[in-house]
Amino acid sequence: MYIDVVLLIVLMVVVIMFFKRFSSFVFFMAIVDILLRILTFIKNNIGLPDVSSLIGKYVPASIPAIIDKYATGIVNTILQWAFVVIMCFFLSYIIKIFIHKKKI
Repeated sequence: MYIDVVLLIVLMVVVIMFFKRFSSFVFFMAIVDILLRILTFIKNNIGLPDVSSLIGKYVPASIPAIIDKYATGIVNTILQWAFVVIMCFFLSYIIKIFIHKKKI
């Protein structure tokens, strides 16, 4: 089914409409990707087969995995590179926050 990609697109549109800043979109993409990767780690390392199969069935591994599942060819390549660029923006935002952080 297309539920994972539809849910991701709807959430992206909601974030764009609600926050209206590119940085909010970048942080949203990073948060979703990190959450999916944590759930994949739990799926691979948990000793409960029921939980592992539930996560494996309903939760994609990461945003690039969603892109690979629904896109092929040049569209896949463009979307993968767009995701890499978004993650580079995320890294730059995190570095700026780290540098400008005041000591407590």
